[in-house]
Amino acid sequence: QVQLVESGGGLVQAGGSLRLSCAASGRTFSMYIMGWFRRAPGKEREFVAAISGSGISTRYAESVKGRFTISRDNAKNAVYLQMNSLKPEDTAVYYCARNRGTLLSTVVHAYEYWGQGTQVTVSS
Repeated sequence: QVQLVESGGGLVQAGGSLRLSCAASGRTFSMYIMGWFRRAPGKEREFVAAISGSGISTRYAESVKGRFTISRDNAKNAVYLQMNSLKPEDTAVYYCARNRGTLLSTVVHAYEYWGQGTQVTVSS
């Protein structure tokens, strides 16, 4: 069973930064595409960013492009989301997820395993 544990969320003022981390169990971490999603109150879960197994390829939602950066450290079985220039509309629970396939997909059902989420709150 794969376990994903997020950390690094918190309360930050608009314009500030946070770095989320996701620790993954398992010995084949580098084989899988990893993604970050978020769910704001009253809204559906939405794609934020994804990264290939090697870390070479990335994909971002338009709403975060240029502000967020996804990265990974396969030696540590970890994936990160650096969030800069945060806005109140970035407030959400952020989830780490492992892709079940080979594409940098933006859809929820393409991801097989999920963490419990970490709350990010951006005040204005």
